[in-house]
Amino acid sequence: MQLFIFKSKWNPYLAGALAGLLAVGSVVASTRYLGKPKYLGASTSFVSAAGIIESQIDAARVKSNRHYRQAGTELDWQMMFLVGIFLGSLVSSVAGGTFKFEMVPSIWCDFYGDNGFKRAFAAFLGGFISLYGARLAGGCPSGHGLSGMMQLALSSAVAMLAFMLGGIISATVIYRRSW
Repeated sequence: MQLFIFKSKWNPYLAGALAGLLAVGSVVASTRYLGKPKYLGASTSFVSAAGIIESQIDAARVKSNRHYRQAGTELDWQMMFLVGIFLGSLVSSVAGGTFKFEMVPSIWCDFYGDNGFKRAFAAFLGGFISLYGARLAGGCPSGHGLSGMMQLALSSAVAMLAFMLGGIISATVIYRRSW
């Protein structure tokens, strides 16, 4: 019998239960050790990273910026959460036998060719737009989807609906598919 971590596809109920345990554990641990609950999410870490970088250039400006003060500008557990997402995904894909390195995914090649620069530019632009939208929405899909939905927050339900519709529309336009 193969251990679930080595399977190429996980049982969605098991994966959901593990994500739920992680979310509850993060709230319990952060409340105990930091004195206030911290919820799972990713987009705030990018703001914090930008603040760390910018503080090397103009620390006074960063200290006077309300957004940076609110998000924080130090290396914290949420940034390590992002590192964990990357490393966990890498380990999982290698262990499950699905890892492959490709500069340009085959679905992109089918529509736009194998130009790596074009793909990188589109990925950067898409990431920038997504991050900007996540900050406007008060959080990203992981923050709203995991933490907000677990708290039954109406704003998170609306945000997740918008994220899903935006993704469907974007994929339809980018890959020229019709329903």
